[in-house]
Amino acid sequence: MKIYQIEVQKFKAASNNIHGQILFKVNALVSPKPEVEGIEPSTIIALTEPNARVLMALLKAQLQEFDGKKARSRF
Repeated sequence: MKIYQIEVQKFKAASNNIHGQILFKVNALVSPKPEVEGIEPSTIIALTEPNARVLMALLKAQLQEFDGKKARSRF
């Protein structure tokens, strides 16, 4: 498994597709992360507080769009 350090610089756009996925267009710095012995390898995504708030707003908007496409008869 390859592991990376991903630093989000800017969120540019969000959308969703027919497969139920939310897609984000971002500017990011991506660099390989060395494995540390004895620690499970994981990719890390780092973002600032303002970018975290943008992410939350984009997620909320995309989830509302998914909800808008669901059949109303469920409720």
